[in-house]
Amino acid sequence: MTILVTGGAGFIGSNFVLDWLAASHETVVNLDKLTYAGNLHNLAAVAGDPRHVFVHGDFGDTALVNSLLATHQPRAVLNFAAESHVDRSIHGPGDFIHTNIVGTFNLLECVRAYWVALAAPEQAGFRFLHVSTDEVYGSLGKSDPAFTETHKYEPNSPYSASKAASDHLVRAYHHTYGLPVLTTNCSNNYGPYHFPEKLIPLMIVNAQAGKPLPVYGDGQQIRDWLYVKDHCSAIRRVLEAGAVGEVYNVGGWNEKPNLDIVHTVCALLDELKPRPDGKPYREQITYVTDRPGHDRRYAIDARKIEQQLGWRPAETFDSGIRKTVQWYLDNPDWVANVQSGGYREWLAKQYGEPKNPI
Repeated sequence: MTILVTGGAGFIGSNFVLDWLAASHETVVNLDKLTYAGNLHNLAAVAGDPRHVFVHGDFGDTALVNSLLATHQPRAVLNFAAESHVDRSIHGPGDFIHTNIVGTFNLLECVRAYWVALAAPEQAGFRFLHVSTDEVYGSLGKSDPAFTETHKYEPNSPYSASKAASDHLVRAYHHTYGLPVLTTNCSNNYGPYHFPEKLIPLMIVNAQAGKPLPVYGDGQQIRDWLYVKDHCSAIRRVLEAGAVGEVYNVGGWNEKPNLDIVHTVCALLDELKPRPDGKPYREQITYVTDRPGHDRRYAIDARKIEQQLGWRPAETFDSGIRKTVQWYLDNPDWVANVQSGGYREWLAKQYGEPKNPI
């Protein structure tokens, strides 16, 4: 048995591949374009595992995807591939439209053709699982109820708009063609292998380097925080038992303002790796101009996945953030590689242009 994962060298995707191979005997075909956020160093622990088949390529390359489906005959396709950074989408929305909308469309077309040609038993067991975000729902007021699966879509950034469009395409392929799809919409993930452009790893990395810790606006933007390995376990559970055509919101039950997150990271660093001068890392906090259209609050109501599939996060925020800070302290080489041009230079030498390895 085999599954095909797109974007499996990124933050969430690589954590999923590592956890999957630790818990299952099934082979993973891992298709990743290896953009700046895709990193094969994330997967070093399974580099020699024959169950991990890495393919350097674009999920928008229909010839490549078709050949992978035909060769490996996966029982499921899980789509993690996405451009995901809001700030980048503001400065360069074109990449987000191309990857998140056009790429997902191309993948769906390939998967639909593959699924239609399967024998009836394999058709019945096949699943397409699309990994999405709570940002498609827009922004909440401070006292508004949390997002449920039936909340209307109100995306406010080019990133969230492109993910909303991809969600709609997945839904349409189920209702129009009968493709057996599942969709998950998650809250803010954190944990190992997170590229240091996002809030938590940026704070950890900048703090140790003696750089400012930039906080947008007043720092009171509220997010629900989900430890990445909990997210991976939720995806495995949805793939195992989710009802075809359904959407499942995945959250950590951890609503916190961004400034509180920064203070928590600083306090942990004060404990685990104090500044040489003995001063608190909080002194490095710098308030910067808020980004355009910054959503004020996200909150996930994850009761559906708990009540229907029996899933809840295993980590509290206190336990998850401690593990995360410790991981970054323990892995300075990984941090240095993703921040420098060294990894990109190695990648070009090792792989050159994306190609079909079959």
